[in-house]
Amino acid sequence: MVSAAKLKRATDAIVQLRPYANKLREILANVSASVEEGSSPFVVERKPNNVLVVVVSSNRGLAGAFNANVIKKASQLIQTKYEEQYRAGNVSIVAIGKKGHDFFARRQFNVVGDNNELYQNLDFEHTSKVTEAIMEGYASGVYDRVEVVYTQFKNAAVQYLRSEQLLPLVPDTEAAEAPSEVDYIIEPSKEKIVEELIPKAIKTQLYKALLDSHASEHGARMTAMDKATENAGELLKELKLSYNQARQAAITTELTEIVSGAAALSNG
Repeated sequence: MVSAAKLKRATDAIVQLRPYANKLREILANVSASVEEGSSPFVVERKPNNVLVVVVSSNRGLAGAFNANVIKKASQLIQTKYEEQYRAGNVSIVAIGKKGHDFFARRQFNVVGDNNELYQNLDFEHTSKVTEAIMEGYASGVYDRVEVVYTQFKNAAVQYLRSEQLLPLVPDTEAAEAPSEVDYIIEPSKEKIVEELIPKAIKTQLYKALLDSHASEHGARMTAMDKATENAGELLKELKLSYNQARQAAITTELTEIVSGAAALSNG
């Protein structure tokens, strides 16, 4: 019931953000296509010698396989796509959520910082602080690639696991190749606009991932608790049936003993 109440607010938040995030990505794709390369450090491709994986889980359990699936997805990404970096010890983790943080910390990964309290103030301002630290690490060359693993929300019963490249920023190719390109009138210049848009797009992308995950968590928890209640009801029915069968067998045994005793006395 608690998750059902929170799910409405979490769903409203992600539904309201998605159109803004999609439009921002579309504008960025159209504008950045005509801007010289190297206009921003966040679009520069480098060989991924050092990789940072942002794992978005939750702080609490009782949400079915929600956390286990995210952790499994992140582990598979590290051990397949970034196997070489993993063997060299060049994979770091930014865990948002206690479950993911504890899992990777126990396995001796380089877990950067503690962001478990972020869900207490889940807004763009607090999320941006985490994103800015990640962006600073990328711009300074500490990380060559940043990927985020999270759960995308569809509805209370359906969520999708996602892994997306956060840095370097990859413009939406579908938006860039759309037939209806828009000729934007830009002041003061395209370069200045892109310089402002790119950091905002990166921050918005991570914020959207967190809102998606937050809504998915409550949906998964509500579904898990509903299923647990249903299973408990079925178990109760089975126990009542077993109890009644045992009780009936005991009564039948007692009646048999009484009849046998009366018959013995009569014969005597």
